[in-house]
Amino acid sequence: MSVTKNDNGVFVISLDFELLWGVWDVTTRERYGAHILGVKEAIPRLLELFAHYDITVTFATVGFLFAKNKEELLNHVPGNKPTYSNDDYNVYTKEFSSLGNDETDDPYHFGYSLFELIKQSPHEIGTHTFCHYFCLEEGQTPEEFDADIKAAKKISAAKDIKLTSMVFPRNQVNPHYLPVLKDNGINVYRSNPVSWIYKPRKLSAEIIFIRICRLLDTYLPISGYNTHAIKSGDEIPVNIPASRFLKPYNKNLAWLEKLKLRRILNEMTVAAKKNHLYHLWWHPHNFGVNIQENIDNLTVILKHYQALHKEHGFTNLTMKEAAGF
Repeated sequence: MSVTKNDNGVFVISLDFELLWGVWDVTTRERYGAHILGVKEAIPRLLELFAHYDITVTFATVGFLFAKNKEELLNHVPGNKPTYSNDDYNVYTKEFSSLGNDETDDPYHFGYSLFELIKQSPHEIGTHTFCHYFCLEEGQTPEEFDADIKAAKKISAAKDIKLTSMVFPRNQVNPHYLPVLKDNGINVYRSNPVSWIYKPRKLSAEIIFIRICRLLDTYLPISGYNTHAIKSGDEIPVNIPASRFLKPYNKNLAWLEKLKLRRILNEMTVAAKKNHLYHLWWHPHNFGVNIQENIDNLTVILKHYQALHKEHGFTNLTMKEAAGF
């Protein structure tokens, strides 16, 4: 990891902006649709909150969401699509049949008004690949991944956005694909926390025991303090590793909310005192329901950041800025 010249700790926030493209294969509109539709309220609320606390973040955005409508999206689809051994992961063959025309009649797949809001803000827009590409699943190839990234770059360029930062969908960080990022000018990426419970895995390897361990780690220091020492170096792409997923509010686990927040605040304090990096992340659709409760929790975190900034010089940067670009 190589962070831009900074003598203090660094606080990074990245959001995986994906709408239904991020969950279509693991849930249904009936079960999760309210979360997706709620993003229309959640993102303006987040932008307002970030502005109030003078925070800038990275929106790692699925390339599909750069499109105004179906015609524009289809015009940017690469010819070399992923060939997963399990075709149930293939968004082109499984999900495109349900695609509407635009945000008006299909707000699950399109969110151009939200994209424009983010574009008009001071935040960084990065890539979450073009099609929410799974980089560790069997069957797909580096050449197909390269085609996907080129499609993401092409549609972003059409919107006058230069992509610099990348977040791997489902956190399937594939080290063999880092040269593809470099070759395409993607110079920054987010890796996973170092603990074995966060090791990049294909979907079939996400067994229940690992999920339980990660759930417990939300509230208790199972994996320790996930802060990262800031080291200089010239390796491209630069790794700005994740520290903590901001688990959304759950009324059934409301009695644990204070423990969850204490876990995050303690980690932030450690990072500020040690001049480390702390990288918080989540999806906007995580805030799509229980919006006020989630905003309240984030407010506690951002107020704590302000206190650490004042006392220790803890500094907020986007992924791009943290990497020195």
